[in-house]
Amino acid sequence: MNTDGKTYKKYAAARAKKSPLLKNCAMAFVSGGAICAAGHGLRRLFTYAGLSDDNAGMLTSSALILIAVLLTGFGVFDSIAKHTGAGTLVPITGFANAVASSAIDSRTEGLVPGVGAKIFTVAGPVLVWGISAGAAYGIAYYLVCAAAKGGVS
Repeated sequence: MNTDGKTYKKYAAARAKKSPLLKNCAMAFVSGGAICAAGHGLRRLFTYAGLSDDNAGMLTSSALILIAVLLTGFGVFDSIAKHTGAGTLVPITGFANAVASSAIDSRTEGLVPGVGAKIFTVAGPVLVWGISAGAAYGIAYYLVCAAAKGGVS
């Protein structure tokens, strides 16, 4: 079967399952909110236990990462994500899942050539573009502020 791009797109669109957009958005909102609320609850718990705000925040981030990695390792995270959708991509848990999934998928290739080389396969572009965008924003912000003050020092 030899078809051009337009014909194939029409063929695929006619057979594609329609996505329940409103339901997906609601599930993402609720599940993402639940993760954020759980993180807030952990932070309050750590603060109540006597930790400073800064230490409670660091421990909360670490706990969310640990929970996401453990759930990924046991195959539970994917099951949750299947039902809740994009809400599980709340930055810290989604990033932890991406890194852990890459490590798990490549573990059979060995520690260095497998896990070491491929652990950031999914998360690598996020890091590169996130850091690059942050640096560009920082430079632009510095230049705008310097121009507002009358020049770069």
